[in-house]
Amino acid sequence: MPDPVVLYEMDDKVSVITLNRPDKLNAISPELRLQLTDAFTRADADPATSVVLLRAEGRSFCAGYDISAREPGTDDWRSDPTKAHDHLHPQLEFEMLPWTMKKPVIASVQGHVMGGGCELVMLCDLTIAADNAMFGEPEVRLSSVGPAIVMPMIIGYKKARELLYFGDTIDAQAALALGMVNRVVPIAELREASLRWAKRLSLISPEALYAAKRADAAGFRTALYAGLDVVGPLYATKTEFGAKFREIVAREGVPAAVRWRAAQFRE
Repeated sequence: MPDPVVLYEMDDKVSVITLNRPDKLNAISPELRLQLTDAFTRADADPATSVVLLRAEGRSFCAGYDISAREPGTDDWRSDPTKAHDHLHPQLEFEMLPWTMKKPVIASVQGHVMGGGCELVMLCDLTIAADNAMFGEPEVRLSSVGPAIVMPMIIGYKKARELLYFGDTIDAQAALALGMVNRVVPIAELREASLRWAKRLSLISPEALYAAKRADAAGFRTALYAGLDVVGPLYATKTEFGAKFREIVAREGVPAAVRWRAAQFRE
């Protein structure tokens, strides 16, 4: 049997969930999404768990959704706004899991933290980043927008709109200054430092953590689902750059299409 793409283990009161698809930069495939959903559900239901630590094997935390994993001809959901909404809705539900869980979730990230991976991390309660981490949501350059428009609520509208409109990336120190992450540590110390931080948080009673988490969540979920209603129709809209991107993907593959678009934004 193939190795699982999500690993699960306990360390005292901490459930450690690890993305285990390093050869694909832990890009979110249907299999990874399903296994990660199961792991979050298991941790949240486990009375022995006080805190969840989400981390990843390899040089990058997550490069976003794995669009190369789609079968040819499966983009028919783009043909209709309702189909597009229905397609994106499960993605939003998935990304919202750390926010809607009872237990606090700490993200421990390194390397690429992009697209859906970046959204997932922002919806975790706390984030500790390695000094080599790079954050961004470049989908807008491909005429796409992530289903969870959470960045403005995390770092404020002006800077979030700059990052979301241009699709630029920022490094760990810039993310720290903006409040996107809580701490930055050397890459060699990331695993030990994040586990130590999670264990320190587990000293707080689970009841108190749950109350604190729920108390500041009012309105947040409603806002994100309202955003999905706006974003959905975009995917059913044919744009010049989106069509060209998919044309290059079909002919030369995803890396070539990404390089084509990224080259236009070099300063």
